Amino acid sequence: MDSAKPIINKVAQRAIITLDLEDYFPKQNDITAIDLKAFLFKELILKEADFRETVKNTDWTTYRDKLVALHCSSPAIIPMWAYMILSAELSHYAKDIACTPPHLAPEIFLYRALSNIDMAPFTNQRVVVKGCGERQIPEAAYVQITRQLSKVARVIMYGEPCSSVPVFKKVVD
Repeated sequence: MDSAKPIINKVAQRAIITLDLEDYFPKQNDITAIDLKAFLFKELILKEADFRETVKNTDWTTYRDKLVALHCSSPAIIPMWAYMILSAELSHYAKDIACTPPHLAPEIFLYRALSNIDMAPFTNQRVVVKGCGERQIPEAAYVQITRQLSKVARVIMYGEPCSSVPVFKKVVD
């Protein structure tokens, strides 16, 4: 038994980049909702002059570096320009803005964060997209990151480096 070979961890020897989509989910305290209902007369009617005056007198610095979800919880008809005016004001302070109900905001900001990932570090690399975690990741996020990675990565896997499922392998011309 003197000729026993040492155990080699082949997974550790491979250069594999692990990409955890949870890292791109916004933190809940980074998202702030603005309900246009508060800008409406009797929470139902948008009066342009009053709306513009309220917007002008609002301290937008409280939204600095926040992700903002614009929405209206009242059944009022909100003209598109109202959302545009709010967006124009917020854009100087907010990290990002989405017109969405607050419960959908984390997912929208996740997709935006994924679309902004610099793909250069993944060029011709073996990438494992982490599959298990604390948070439920929407299937659409996995589809999006796979689409992005398949343009640059050599190999894409799903799961953990020690037990991954092959998803994509670049065909070498």
